[in-house]
This record gives sequence, structure tokens and C-alpha cells, in this order.
Amino acid sequence: MGKSFKISVPCSSANIGPGFDVIGLALSVYLEMEVRIDESAAGVAQNCQLSYEGEGAENLPLEADKNLITRTALYVMRCNGVRTFPATTFIHIKNPIPLGRGLGSSGAAVVGGIMLGNAVAGLGLSKERMMDYCLMIERHPDNVMAAMMGGFVGSYLRDLDEKDTARKEIPLSEVLPEPAGGIDTGVKPPEPPMAISNYIKFDWCREIKAVAIIPNFELATSSSRSVLPATYAAKDVIFNIQRVAVLTSALCRSPPSPDLIYAAMQDKIHQPYRKHLIPGLSEVLAKITPQSNPGLLGICLSGAGPTILALATENFDAIAADIIAIFAKENVQCAWKLLDPAYDGATCVDLA
Repeated sequence: MGKSFKISVPCSSANIGPGFDVIGLALSVYLEMEVRIDESAAGVAQNCQLSYEGEGAENLPLEADKNLITRTALYVMRCNGVRTFPATTFIHIKNPIPLGRGLGSSGAAVVGGIMLGNAVAGLGLSKERMMDYCLMIERHPDNVMAAMMGGFVGSYLRDLDEKDTARKEIPLSEVLPEPAGGIDTGVKPPEPPMAISNYIKFDWCREIKAVAIIPNFELATSSSRSVLPATYAAKDVIFNIQRVAVLTSALCRSPPSPDLIYAAMQDKIHQPYRKHLIPGLSEVLAKITPQSNPGLLGICLSGAGPTILALATENFDAIAADIIAIFAKENVQCAWKLLDPAYDGATCVDLA
């Protein structure tokens, strides 16, 4: 007796120029998990056995109480009275999403873990409720919302009621205890309030594709956030708000306007402060334009970086080559991918 299913979670690009911590775009590189629950398996020492291939395979732990995906699954399960994985659960993870590059690898892992816990325990949670659990771990909604819901998404965190104030910034160590990760203490973890966030899915012009240029070094989100100022000038905030208002409509219109989109993807909130962390970024943002590269619509840092996201309708190879050449002058090697929006977001399907 048993069951098997497959979970797929897309990568994501956050910010999209001026939309810092507000908008995200799910893209067609998928974290995948094939899960089999075999109650007849004999001689297995642990309830959950993990195998893994792809990005970071040599460093990621394969113990269920230490791996981020399964720790996250245990969190949502234990909030709902299920203490451990069924015996015996086999999980094979395939992860092509580059780690630490601004393509939402940790967000995809968290979404995948919540989806896994929901499916294994048969909780029947809606995507909206699963997002509450995601946001207890990943405190910014843009990546996880795009990965969960799919497409081009705007989101926000609501102001919590006074009784929930203490939980607005729950540390990861409280939700997923260290050092043993998901060790079963017998204590019910802190369950998230209802409807922590809200979102809207914007339309997307199907002619637009994403060129992701991926430098060969990692940049931790914490490091990238540490260079941001504590306060901003009103004129810079207004600059970004104006452009976000235009961009979310401009990216859904056909034919897309390079002049409108390029200008609307400018930013004064995060990219100027992160330029020194990414050699070549200043030159890329200054020199790669619709005039220099026909087919280009707009260009920005993907999430916290170092990946560059170029939105375009044609000449994808040439756009990628010109960006890669600028990075090469800084002795930074890059790979690149041509991606489509992942419209469906995270999915879980039964396998025969």
C-alpha cells in the first residue's frame, strides 16, 4: 500500500526593477520532487529517505531533520498534529535552480517543503493558507508568492492584529529549531496567523521572454540587504512608486513598448546600493538598452543578484552575449538561460 506524487516549484525573479519587495515573476526552471510512500518497505532505518541531484548536491544535507525542504514539511505537519513522515517516505529532489544567484532558490525550497508537508499529511490546505506557512520562514512575499501562485505577481504583508504582533518576525530558529533542524521536541510549533499576505496576478504579454544571465558566484541575500540604507529620500521612493504603477500595466500590453518598459524598469531603491557587490553591473545597466540591443525591453538585477534579468522579444542570443562580454572584462564568467513565465506556479500531481 502507498502513494506517489510529484511536486514542481518554479524559480522566481523578484523586484523586476522598481518593485523592490513587491513584485515577482515565476520562471520556467523547476525544483522537482518525486515522492513515494511505501508502507510495505522493510529494513529502512528512518521514516524519510532523501536523495538529491542538481545544484549544491555535494553540500546539502540528506537528513530529514536538517534539509530545508523536509524541515519545512515537518513544520507544517507538526502545526497540524502530524509529528513525522509516514514510514517509509522516499523523496528524490531534482534542483536545477542556481543557489544564491537571485533566482529564488530558497523560496522555491520553502514552497516545495510546504507543498510536501501538505501532500504527505493529506492536510488539504489551499495555496493561500500554505502561503501563511511560507511567510513564517521566508519573510518577504515576492519570491515565495510568485513561486506558489505563478506568473507575474504583486503582493504585500498585511499589518497583523495586536495579538499577532509578536509573530511578525518569528526567527527561523523558532519555527525550525536548531541545531537539529526538525527534531521532534513534542511541542507544537507556532502556527501562522490567517491571511498574512495578499496578492494579485497581473497579466503578461506572451511575446515577452526573460533572458537570465547568471554570474558564476553566489551572493547571499543577507549580504545584499546589508548595504541598503535604513531610510530613503522621498523623491527616490516616489520615483519607484511611479514606475511600478506604469510597469505592471506596460508588461501586459501587446505589442510591448521598449521606450515605456525600459524607463519603467529603472530603480533608485536597491540597485544603486548593490552595484559594488557585482562587478560589471553598473556598465550592464548603463550600456544595454533598446537602442544598443534591438528586441530588449528592459533590464534589471534579479532579486538580490547577481543574476541579471533582461526582458526581450527577440535577439536573445545577442543580448546575452553583450552582457556576458561586459562581465568577462571583470573576469566574471556567466551562463545564461532563455525562460518563459511559469504561469501555474507550484503544482502537486499524483503519479500512476
